Amino acid sequence: MKIQLAENYGFCFGVKRAIKIAEDNKNSSTYGPLIHNSKEIARLEDDFHVGLTDNHKVFKAGDKAIVRTHGIQKQELEELKKNEVNVVDATCPYVTKPQEIAQEMSEAGYSVVIFGDEAHPEIKGVKSYATYGALVVTSPKELVKIKLKEKIALIAQTTRKVEDYMEVANYLIPRYKEVRVFNTICNATFENQEAVLNLSKEADVMLIIGGKNSSNTKQLFRISKDNCNDSYHIEDEKDLDFLWFKDKKLCGISAGASTPDWIIQNVIDAIESKII
Repeated sequence: MKIQLAENYGFCFGVKRAIKIAEDNKNSSTYGPLIHNSKEIARLEDDFHVGLTDNHKVFKAGDKAIVRTHGIQKQELEELKKNEVNVVDATCPYVTKPQEIAQEMSEAGYSVVIFGDEAHPEIKGVKSYATYGALVVTSPKELVKIKLKEKIALIAQTTRKVEDYMEVANYLIPRYKEVRVFNTICNATFENQEAVLNLSKEADVMLIIGGKNSSNTKQLFRISKDNCNDSYHIEDEKDLDFLWFKDKKLCGISAGASTPDWIIQNVIDAIESKII
């Protein structure tokens, strides 16, 4: 059986930047998981003594708080600074941009509509920047009974599928006087999704490696599953079932933006030791 990696996969610019920031700030704590990969978070804690705190109120004056890649809510950031906490911002620049758009458009009198998962920390943060509130939706159906202003600003979660985003845009555009659609899906998301789409059409078994709570990994898995029924979302080599590879000729592998190379290599090594 041949193993083939997707053309683009794994750590994106924002995650690489955040990991570097964490490594450069030993003996500190992140507010919330820095990235959605528990194995990499454990490595940072073991090797660099970077802890994890889920409550921003725990930080005291003089403490060092690293802001997660997904960003945090505006009020929480302001509270940390007010309490004289040393804030080290590892928010991905691709996430900072929709935060800025949400605030600017809300204050300009637009209804702000965000396409994404309301429970996701990125979206909680972006929504908090909309001064006069924002509506979060996952599909056009959720807009049917909603009355919005005549001017709308549409923003997407950075890891969403562009096709799904366009469905929301195409619903709004003919129904309102002005709809401003902001392309806030990051480049790495586009590239990784296109790569997994192409590979999953060729492979007869696909592995998507990444945290179970990683939004972009879940999106990669959905795309893969649409084209290759034998697609599996795993966190590391311990999740492998070697029966998946019986009579298979091409195993495709992709990984979410928070998945480090060492985990990907461990998966490949485990397959090669048993199958090849």
